[in-house]
Amino acid sequence: MSHPKLTTLPQWQALQRHFAMLGTKHLRELFAADPQRGERLTVENVGLYLDYSKQRVDDDTLRLLRELAEACELPRRIEAMFRGDRINTTENRAVLHVALRAPATKKILVDGHDVVQDVHEVLARMAAFSERVRSGAWLGHTGKRIRNIISIGIGGSDLGPVMAYEALRDYSRRDMTFRFVSNVDGTDFAEAVRDLDAAETLFIICSKTFTTLETLTNAHAARAWSLAALGDADAEKNGAIAKHFVAVSTNAEGVAKFGIDTANMFGFWDWVGGRYSMDSSIGLSTMLAIGADGFRDMLAGFHAMDEHFRRTPLERNLPVLMGLLAIWNNNFLDAATVAVLPYEQYLKRFPAYLQQLTMESNGKHVTLDGKVVDYDTGPVYWGEPGTNGQHSFYQLIHQGTRIVPCDFIGFGQTLNPLPAQGGGDQHDLLMANLIAQGEALAFGKSSDEVRAEGTPEALVPHRTFEGNRPSTTILAAKLTPHALGTLIALYEHSVFVQGVLWDIDSFDQWGVELGKQLAKATIVELTAKDEPKLAHDSSTNALIRRYRQLRDGKAPTGPRG
Repeated sequence: MSHPKLTTLPQWQALQRHFAMLGTKHLRELFAADPQRGERLTVENVGLYLDYSKQRVDDDTLRLLRELAEACELPRRIEAMFRGDRINTTENRAVLHVALRAPATKKILVDGHDVVQDVHEVLARMAAFSERVRSGAWLGHTGKRIRNIISIGIGGSDLGPVMAYEALRDYSRRDMTFRFVSNVDGTDFAEAVRDLDAAETLFIICSKTFTTLETLTNAHAARAWSLAALGDADAEKNGAIAKHFVAVSTNAEGVAKFGIDTANMFGFWDWVGGRYSMDSSIGLSTMLAIGADGFRDMLAGFHAMDEHFRRTPLERNLPVLMGLLAIWNNNFLDAATVAVLPYEQYLKRFPAYLQQLTMESNGKHVTLDGKVVDYDTGPVYWGEPGTNGQHSFYQLIHQGTRIVPCDFIGFGQTLNPLPAQGGGDQHDLLMANLIAQGEALAFGKSSDEVRAEGTPEALVPHRTFEGNRPSTTILAAKLTPHALGTLIALYEHSVFVQGVLWDIDSFDQWGVELGKQLAKATIVELTAKDEPKLAHDSSTNALIRRYRQLRDGKAPTGPRG
């Protein structure tokens, strides 16, 4: 059920009045007025320490944001999700990624059916399969054990597994190779298999419907490569595909037609959105890499954050605080982007994963009842690991004209200790940079401070940092499977909080459809033997003709400039 128009709510208007008063205050003033601010505006739970004291808020801001959340019925909407209500209204579906990590003792009903038991049945099958492969009991067509795993998917069927593999590489089997193919660009597949032995390679085809064009295109390329490389003229007839391919899908007929044994098909459900599916059977490659116990530890991390989100009061609720601060920055500070900056090399793909999670979820322009919004929704998420980003885009964050709120993510212990020159560990230097960046963004350096350093007057403006740039810092003890689960669930639920307040459906993705539909018509025109009759706009027509000329090695014709 849609709530009243957001901008007409008294709580929204109270925030607007509050912003007019607070907007001129600098973080220097806020900290000076409250010496305990850096300790007070923090929350610690589920193994995460969240410091939001460097956000441009005060106690009144936080109170007014909570009142807005209450007016938008956030607690009721949270409970509706966990209960299995069909909160994905445009697709009339429940939204139950929380069921993917619920313990077997829990019960969540969808249309009277306990889906938690279904989840654990699939998890048990995944664990048994993973053990067969990891132990060497699963043999390929020629009798060799499997040493290479290639997961083929796209979007949520790829970004989560890729991110999880990179994040948990320290826990993965080092005698096995794991690669991922998503792009329909043939280079992606060609490079993935270039140095591999097909007799030792297992492909996981991840497609719920087993009809996704990009995934099936790459799956057929993998099929052809495997059959050509196995050195057996009758490999296909002798069931080679079933020894080297498994599927994550619900389309048993399509899977069987491809040649995959449906006994090795791992299903999931329409109440799992693609970008929320990495802890379902889509994570089969993750389980193969880190083992069933490691996967269960990650699920326990997810579940711990789920329980915290569901049961903790708003003022101490980690995802709620993250979501409300995102609303404040986006809609009141007019910050159109968010930089996610993990000071942990293993999390190098985490910002890319969050791009889909956040922007596919909240990149919407109409409310639940179809009315066009008159406020900004989902900001652009981006980022790179520290310290790399410091030497590329931090210049804009510190001294540019745009406010870019930052999420710094760090860990107390490194997985790869290395002694640093001058003593200590390189990890100390890494974390010193994380802490210093937040301080620099918040407080900056005044022109008087720059002058006091003896800087020539002509350079003073260039070396002045205005500060007052908001950031949040998230710390955990160590990057473990459990910690990764809590971190992902933190962002998942923060996205939901924002969607509830914006009154949008965070769980559909109609925006990905139009371009794909048009591509189906365009591919026919690109591959037509004779010059096709084109009825697009002049730009699209010209691009189709130019591509056909370039592909066929013909001299371009038509106007040039």
